[in-house]
Amino acid sequence: MIVDDDPDIRELIRFYLAMEGIDVLEASNGEEALAELESWQADLVILDIMMPLMDGWELSRELRRRYKDIPLLMVTAKGESVHKVRGFHLGTDDYVVKPFDPIELVMRVKALLKRYRIASSQIVKFHNILIDQATYEVTVQNRRIALPPREFELLYKLASHPSQIFTRAQLIEQLWGMDFEGDDRTVDVHVKRLRERFESITDEFRISTIRGLGYRLEVKP
Repeated sequence: MIVDDDPDIRELIRFYLAMEGIDVLEASNGEEALAELESWQADLVILDIMMPLMDGWELSRELRRRYKDIPLLMVTAKGESVHKVRGFHLGTDDYVVKPFDPIELVMRVKALLKRYRIASSQIVKFHNILIDQATYEVTVQNRRIALPPREFELLYKLASHPSQIFTRAQLIEQLWGMDFEGDDRTVDVHVKRLRERFESITDEFRISTIRGLGYRLEVKP
């Protein structure tokens, strides 16, 4: 779904996505988008920020509340870092600033769809590493690594969405729950433990700190 009050932008994006065989539904504002989504299941939403009736900020918040597993890609003229930070805190997965290269946008859409397909599976595999949510087992080059449940859940969450930035608040809410009363630095402790466990046995991935935002898992090319 493309949500933008500029019909020319919607047409441009639809044209390039259609060339890749991707079906597109359009909406001119957040309220219209939410109404359409009640009867049409979208695999991904591309949304603008500045729109009438319901802007992109409010739409992002509402989409995350109603559809937790739908990828969100912001396309906006606002390129200041403060807007990017706010977008990520609201659960946006990626961010493109106008004017944009349509080919790059298509590549980002494909990457997000692939990332979320991985996340919908119970098994994450890259190179010689396998992370199985069904058994809570991690295998590195046929060697099984035992992890405490919370460390496994954190690793699985990050590995299911490679290169996606997660804030501490998002990880706390998704893994520890809304009623968690501890400090969000708990995430830092668990990330530190995961790094210590895996840095000595594999260089196939690393958990990077994104200053001012949170963490992401990066897989070796």
